[in-house]
Amino acid sequence: MQHITNELQQIVDDFFTKLRVISNEEFSAKPVANKWSKKEVIGHLIDSAQNNLRRFIVGQYDERAHIVYDQDFWVLANGYQMMDQEEIILLWKSINGRIIAVLRNMPEENFRKQLNTARATPELHSLEWLAADYVKHLKHHLNQVVAHSFDIVYP
Repeated sequence: MQHITNELQQIVDDFFTKLRVISNEEFSAKPVANKWSKKEVIGHLIDSAQNNLRRFIVGQYDERAHIVYDQDFWVLANGYQMMDQEEIILLWKSINGRIIAVLRNMPEENFRKQLNTARATPELHSLEWLAADYVKHLKHHLNQVVAHSFDIVYP
């Protein structure tokens, strides 16, 4: 798991700088009315981080953990489009720092524990799988914000 936390740390360090040099106009621009701006994409990554942080903690002690979220509702409810760019970037960095700390602190045997991430039919995933998928998801969306940053396709 150390490779996952090391990769996540490297991504956070690299993109904290890259995100801060994007102009506010570009960061806030919506490609079309019903699509997220770069600001909202980073907001979505904050929401994903919050939900995954909860999974990484609760999944260690609750065998019946069932944590799902509605990404569009979270982005809208948080009002990321109205937030200050620097505040969003700092929040993104901070929440990912907590994930890194929790993953580094997690006993090795807990990475095999599973929890349900589906709304209806159960989908059980190990905490290790969720951590790897979290990094893959993060790269996918960071590619949308800073084009061609990673050679990755995420379904």
